[in-house]
Amino acid sequence: MSNILIAFFAYIIDKIFGEFKFIKHPIIIIGELITKFENYYYKDSIFRGFLLVIFILSFIGFITFLLTLLTSWNIILTSILASMFLAHNMLYTAVKELLTSNDKRASISMLVSRDTNEMGESDIYKAGIETYAENLSDGVIAPLFYLLLFGLPGIILYKTINTLDSMVGYKNDRYINYGKTSAILDDIINFIPSRITAVLIMLIFRQKNIFAFYKDGKRHESPNAGHPITAMALYLGVKLGGDTSYFGKIKHKAYFGNGRKNIQADDLKKALQIRTKIDFIILVSLFLLYLIIIFI
Repeated sequence: MSNILIAFFAYIIDKIFGEFKFIKHPIIIIGELITKFENYYYKDSIFRGFLLVIFILSFIGFITFLLTLLTSWNIILTSILASMFLAHNMLYTAVKELLTSNDKRASISMLVSRDTNEMGESDIYKAGIETYAENLSDGVIAPLFYLLLFGLPGIILYKTINTLDSMVGYKNDRYINYGKTSAILDDIINFIPSRITAVLIMLIFRQKNIFAFYKDGKRHESPNAGHPITAMALYLGVKLGGDTSYFGKIKHKAYFGNGRKNIQADDLKKALQIRTKIDFIILVSLFLLYLIIIFI
């Protein structure tokens, strides 16, 4: 029951305050720890990458255990800590900036790893929509999912694995072996949340076949990212995905959705408008779940 209250309050805190800029974000600290391990112990091997995962999860797990002991007596304090591992406010703000930025290429380069120097506006808006859809799972639904299941340790360890994947889970010469364990683990823990996110998007635009996203979603090279992206494409009536440049090389990617290829500012605005409905559904669902448990 306490996990439900923590999730409810954490979501509200993130919605109102977003990041607490007066302190270093814990994800940055985790990232620095990953970098430090890599600087000393990197080797192009799966085993060395496995050791990275074991070390980082063990260290963060121990810190989380201490935090849980120190904060378990206070739901509000625990909620504040948990809110730091939710990212809907930050995600929404960063993607929305693409609509008003004077240098849209610079703005999108802060959000994606793809090449942005030659991007036109349609490509920029497409990348923004894909980022928002994919990170609705990674930054919102998945953290809440593991917070509800396992409390504060669940959300912190989830975001630790997610950070490992975002830093070393690339299929390039440096990380293809070293980052394999991180990438596989991230795929496993995002399997259910990514599909919940896609179903949620489909429900919001009242699609009769709420699993219509699966046909295109499974064509993504990631077993998870394609599902919320496809759901968003269907919601907007556009095609997302397609050939994309990474590190100077074109990667041939599947298309997601069956609408038009030209993405406009209005499409990005419509994608961002889904935030209000998602906030409402999540908060009402958590509140009702709490009431159900009380009266059972």
